[in-house]
Amino acid sequence: MISGRDFAGALERHGFDFFAGVPCSLIEDLIAVLERSPRAPYVAAVREDAAIGVAAGAWFGGRRPAVLMQNSGLGTSLNALASLSLLYGLPVLLVITWRGFEGKDAPEHLLTGEITPDLLRLLRIPVRVLTSDSVDADIAWAAREMNDRMSPVALLVPPNVVEAGIARSREGQGVAGEGQAAARSRQSTAAPLALAPPTMTRLTAVASTLKAIGDSAVIHANGYICRESFSIADRPQSFYMIGSMGLAPAIALGLALARPARHTVVFDGDGNLLMNLGILPMIGARRPPNLLHLVFDNEVYGSTGNQASPSRDVRLDRVAAAAGFATTAAVTEPLALEAALAAALAAPGPHFVLVKVTPEEGEVPRIPHTPVALRDRFRMAVRA
Repeated sequence: MISGRDFAGALERHGFDFFAGVPCSLIEDLIAVLERSPRAPYVAAVREDAAIGVAAGAWFGGRRPAVLMQNSGLGTSLNALASLSLLYGLPVLLVITWRGFEGKDAPEHLLTGEITPDLLRLLRIPVRVLTSDSVDADIAWAAREMNDRMSPVALLVPPNVVEAGIARSREGQGVAGEGQAAARSRQSTAAPLALAPPTMTRLTAVASTLKAIGDSAVIHANGYICRESFSIADRPQSFYMIGSMGLAPAIALGLALARPARHTVVFDGDGNLLMNLGILPMIGARRPPNLLHLVFDNEVYGSTGNQASPSRDVRLDRVAAAAGFATTAAVTEPLALEAALAAALAAPGPHFVLVKVTPEEGEVPRIPHTPVALRDRFRMAVRA
């Protein structure tokens, strides 16, 4: 078996310098080492698809990312892989533990274990099965394949390949203590529950925001937010999401951590955020000071017929405050939005601004750029 430290060292030697994932006991030693690495961040994700989004943002920022997950999480990640990583061509190494390998595991793992290789083949993701003797060669292969294909690549990790239960006991409890200290330093910024009715459309709010943020990088949630922003000012610093509903703030988190000197902004919607609400504590835990998260909340699912969104009964800014954002604000009219943006851009974050808007949508064109063109111009812009 290979130790978690040696596995991490092999990843580092082949240029992997950004990690995100959801734990599995088969690689607990590897995760323990990565959590404490002074050189490469490890982002603990609440879901595997969120980890895929974080890795995408890190790649945009110039990193070589890897996502760690159990094969049960491969199912959770299918849409993110198909409509983000594979659609745009975003390289990432998937380190997938193979629970249910050879039919030897708890009952809940057996079916997934049987079909795991087939799932990867259906997605057209190249895959190798890791052994303790082939770790270095397999990681080297993965790095080459990622670059050549501009695509995700997978390494399947069966049981008894990586040592378990050693690094965790040896290296202590530092992460939990750090989290508690950070929590004590946070101050609640929750606003009163009642808000005045909104007086601006999302198109007006987006226009005001684009003017205020200058050349900041912007990750757009999918749907009409992209099209309205494009109609106001198409810019290379704007990444327009086509699919992967809910992953815009995860991509922004990865980018903010990879490029700390650049402001990263999220143009989100209430339906998008509610689909991936766990991203808020992920951002609160990492606390990137250069991240600004705006949610344009019209309280409906506009693209599918204006069905009611739960946000009409839940204050999303309060959820963000509880998750540990440095500041939160809720606005309903243009002057208040301008003031909130000015305050957020002048101080370390992460900041969250709930922008209540009316349900009207602008008559706006579809975005003509291909996914690959959007990928390439955005990566060039954010790394300039």
